[in-house]
Amino acid sequence: MRSIARPGEPDKRRLRRDLLAVRSRLTADDLRETSAALAGRALELRELAGAGTVAAYVSVGSEPGTPALLDALRDRGVRVLLPVLLPDNDLDWGAYEGASSLAPVRHGSRMALLEPVGERLGPDAVTTADAVLLPGLAVDARGMRLGRGGGSYDRVLARLERAGVHPALVVLLYDSEVVEHVPEEPHDRPVQAVVTPSGVRRFGPAR
Repeated sequence: MRSIARPGEPDKRRLRRDLLAVRSRLTADDLRETSAALAGRALELRELAGAGTVAAYVSVGSEPGTPALLDALRDRGVRVLLPVLLPDNDLDWGAYEGASSLAPVRHGSRMALLEPVGERLGPDAVTTADAVLLPGLAVDARGMRLGRGGGSYDRVLARLERAGVHPALVVLLYDSEVVEHVPEEPHDRPVQAVVTPSGVRRFGPAR
């Protein structure tokens, strides 16, 4: 485990910049290899073994790849929910029905996101999930996750808390993104596990 950020207490903006710079150097071959390894590791998770519904996401750019994992979960008979970004950065959800059920959607100047084209299930659909797979840029030894800063998944986590439900929270990352410390704010919540191409690490009490 190592820290990428510079010496001293890193702020979130600096840490995001450093992590994104490392991701930007990944090649197409790197992305293919890590995507396959990540799917294999994630499918071994006990948190997914008995899940009827999993809230996930479609990776974009140099994010750890999720398409193989989405298809494998669907082949298992799992109901897979995927996010739809709303104008206020909150997330609606739709069901994943295979690659043909996705369409690129551009939100302003951002990179186009692949989103489900079917029925919108509403922001509260995530509260039906047995496990939630979270995007991120890093996680630390306490399970604190660093996101991209848009706040969408902070809203998801707050919605789960208000509903009184406790799905397994799992973040998908590259090996180098398990770091010593992630700066946190009062609303931040730890995840239960991180999956990287080389393995799984759990945090806190066993679930």
